[in-house]
Amino acid sequence: MAKILIIRFSAIGDVAMTIPVIHSLALQHPEHEFTVLSRAILQPLFIGLPQNVHFMGADLHGKHSGLLGLHRLFYNELKPQNFDYVADLHNVLRTKIIRLRFKMMGIPTAYIFKGRLGKKKLTNRYHKVFENQKSSFRRYTDVFKALGFPIQLNFTSIFGEGRGDMSQIQHITGDKGDLKWIGIAPFAKHKGKVLPLDKQEEVIAYFAKDPRVKVFLFGGGKNEESVLTSWVNKYPSVTSLIGKLNMNTELILMSYLDAMVSMDSANMHLASLVNAPVVSVWGATHPYCGFMGWKQSPMNAVQVDLPCRPCSVFGNKSCYRKDYACLNMITPDMVIKKIESIIF
Repeated sequence: MAKILIIRFSAIGDVAMTIPVIHSLALQHPEHEFTVLSRAILQPLFIGLPQNVHFMGADLHGKHSGLLGLHRLFYNELKPQNFDYVADLHNVLRTKIIRLRFKMMGIPTAYIFKGRLGKKKLTNRYHKVFENQKSSFRRYTDVFKALGFPIQLNFTSIFGEGRGDMSQIQHITGDKGDLKWIGIAPFAKHKGKVLPLDKQEEVIAYFAKDPRVKVFLFGGGKNEESVLTSWVNKYPSVTSLIGKLNMNTELILMSYLDAMVSMDSANMHLASLVNAPVVSVWGATHPYCGFMGWKQSPMNAVQVDLPCRPCSVFGNKSCYRKDYACLNMITPDMVIKKIESIIF
């Protein structure tokens, strides 16, 4: 039996994209043990993984912050585990420091190749090379292959072939019955990913008046709560989930959704982990950057073709056109029609 350390910090969406790979890896190599080192807050993502997957939380803003904190993490918590291999799925300064310590001990390590050059060519303003980049799932798989652990990606859901425990959310959602449940996650970290809120409100208003449909709004934080509360006040049949569910119970609810509407953001990836179909909205970014949700159909992506797209891998660059045409040219009807094609 070998013990393999898997490292991935970063944002929720990036960590969520490791799940299909780690799940497949653990099932196909049951004789080995895998320990995932990530931010402690993300542990709920790993609850449904096979028994040979363990989780270790890092406090990167507390006792594990800075060089001294990483030193403490390595010598007090990682080194005593006697890992046989290290898979770095992040490849940033923090993980390079940890990886180097293991390498100096003679332990085999491998790290993700992010394909920055290809992504740079894809997002260039001039002389753009419009080529589909390898997905993060494949890049993660390559790391394990380099360590001698080949994988066939066959993940379906963190809930297996079924869904989560309805009894944990029913006090919030009510009975599903014959209703079509739609989740809408209107926000993303960067402006270049967010469909204008007035357009999203039109989508919400359209389905709020349909007695066949129940709409749930996903978000977090005071600013987002203010927006969602204003929508719920206008459309009483709509339910805001802010402050009502944790990550684990949100995943349970997502497993019952007939469709999830999300920007190119974490909720697309969370819904993908429970086999929910996602209508994804793309502005400054593009599925060709390699971050489409697990097994999500490109046919369900809402986007407009523009010669400037994509201009950014992460959506964090200002629009050089100054008009965010990539988002403003998307109409509410485009989103509505895509949702209806899935749920009806």
